[in-house]
Amino acid sequence: MINLRKDQTKAMVAVHGWSGILLGLLLYAVVLTGTAAVFAHEIGAWSAGHVATRSSFAQPVDATLRRLTDQTPARYREAVNIWETGDHGLGVFFHRHETGADGVPTEAGVFYQLDHQGRVLNATTGNIDDLFGPRNDDALSTFLVDTHVRLHVPNPWGLVLTGILGLAMLVAAVSGLLIHRHLFKDIFTLRRRAKPVLATRDMHSVAGTWSLPFAFVLAFTGSFFSFYGTVGLPVVAAAAFSGDVEALQHAVFGNPGTPDPRATPAGNLDRITSDAIRRTGEVPTFVAIENFGRADATVTSYHNPRSGDLEPVALLYNGATAAFIRAKPQVGAQPSAGGTLVGIMGPLHFGNFAGMLSKAIWFGLGFAMCYVTFTGMRLWVIRRRDDARSLIWLERTVTVVGHGLPLGLVVAAAAFLVTMPLGTAVYWTTTAFLIAAAAAILAGVLARSNDRLTLLLKGATGVVMLSLPVLRLLVAGGPGWAEAISGGQPVIAALDLAFVIAGVWLVRGSLNTAPRVAPARAARLDPVEA
Repeated sequence: MINLRKDQTKAMVAVHGWSGILLGLLLYAVVLTGTAAVFAHEIGAWSAGHVATRSSFAQPVDATLRRLTDQTPARYREAVNIWETGDHGLGVFFHRHETGADGVPTEAGVFYQLDHQGRVLNATTGNIDDLFGPRNDDALSTFLVDTHVRLHVPNPWGLVLTGILGLAMLVAAVSGLLIHRHLFKDIFTLRRRAKPVLATRDMHSVAGTWSLPFAFVLAFTGSFFSFYGTVGLPVVAAAAFSGDVEALQHAVFGNPGTPDPRATPAGNLDRITSDAIRRTGEVPTFVAIENFGRADATVTSYHNPRSGDLEPVALLYNGATAAFIRAKPQVGAQPSAGGTLVGIMGPLHFGNFAGMLSKAIWFGLGFAMCYVTFTGMRLWVIRRRDDARSLIWLERTVTVVGHGLPLGLVVAAAAFLVTMPLGTAVYWTTTAFLIAAAAAILAGVLARSNDRLTLLLKGATGVVMLSLPVLRLLVAGGPGWAEAISGGQPVIAALDLAFVIAGVWLVRGSLNTAPRVAPARAARLDPVEA
């Protein structure tokens, strides 16, 4: 039991309410897209019909790297980054470090995109800011991640905005905890037969309390990622490295040693990757080669956390001899508590530390946070509706965002499936979302009541969800369930089934509720429906 004086409780209620309502709509958007982005990789495989399951790093890549080296201009062979793209293809980026016209460190070079058989699909030359945009086959998953990370606001302001939203979540979580005078009683209290507002408040309290630890983790790690590059690095660089961010990054993440610029053939990359897989039990997620083609070359192989661990693994190899050197800390040259803390930020935020199990848990907790955010805003409006008739439009706004955002996301998915075969998915995925958002806003203005608006948006979302498996199979030409499962991608069938179940639930709920909705209820808030 948390004991606060009456005036303190009143202040905490005010802080909790205003922190939620002022940034709640944006926070809801970030959390909802983040919940979907937990399965961004799986959604990418489902939407693009990826059925290759063998990692490119689990097969020979050294010969491919040497072939690409021969056709890459020498000025771009300072360093090489290698990672998987698309349907277990490879992305290979030969680059050199430069300073842009604005004085900010950057990288320029040649980026090769290869399929899982090592064939070059595309080669582009330019600056890092121009090379790594969304591709036609991953436009949907990239759209989800970009919306979650920065709400499509230009850098660095998008990251600053989502960082502020993370802090707002922390404020709401702490104040929400403090206003629960009977915390352990409230988390088990569900008065289902009470008035709709009371029942909704109980569900809001239960969902919010049970997901409170997750809210702390999500808010803290999200704020860390948002402010790390936009505020943290520049401030530390200004204080300790005379503003040289590149020097700071080299000191913190680089590999100290005596420079040896002698030209030396690169060691066998296949030997490095096979040894790294043997040591970690996981294929690399990223391979970075520094001082490529020199005697002091180093290769760092990055891996997901080992089973039962939270911290990702990085292994350091001699780039000239392919010999293993040591396990590399995430930060600094020696293991430290700070380095471990930084290392676990990613797995804790994205929930990818225990495979599908942790992702499923993070998805469920993220959905609970969406529910808590949405119902919190609705309850805030309900309590003040009699005092200010103008809050009716705030109610409409909450409904448009709360139910219109899921509609926009599934419409974007449908547009991707239709336009991916045409090669225009990058444009139409975002455009379709904006069109759906505009339609939801228009419906919010024209709907005769908030009840009708809610039914319209939920029903439309359900109908589009039901169409997604059909579009994926018949229009996008994706694999059938038998082919996907036999190819080791059961997630394709699982997502199809999930969309069908969710679509049926939404459409059925809208049809069952429609007869009870009358225009006379336009001036009254209905029970909050998730």
